[in-house]
Amino acid sequence: MQKKLHIKVDDTVKVISGVHRGQEGKVLSIDRKKERVLVEGINVVKRHAKPDAANPQGGIVEKEAGLHISNLMLVHNNQPTKVGRKLNKDGKLVRFAKKTGEEIK
Repeated sequence: MQKKLHIKVDDTVKVISGVHRGQEGKVLSIDRKKERVLVEGINVVKRHAKPDAANPQGGIVEKEAGLHISNLMLVHNNQPTKVGRKLNKDGKLVRFAKKTGEEIK
């Protein structure tokens, strides 16, 4: 069984530690096994690429590298917040912002 995470794809997150501390971005993908997340525009690294059909010239390509999920905090209503889980009126488990108590869509 996969571990439940406080962040999902397309969430806006803020980096809370490391070199990129304070920056915000949108989650592009999550690796649940390694607990790492790709965030748009953050932790951009340069990689050498061989020529292929998509990039016939090859050369140096910039792309996002993973950040550990513990270094990220969800942003809800332009405020970083911890995330909790509770049952809603329909009996479904939903995420909620601990700072405001509001349900996170």
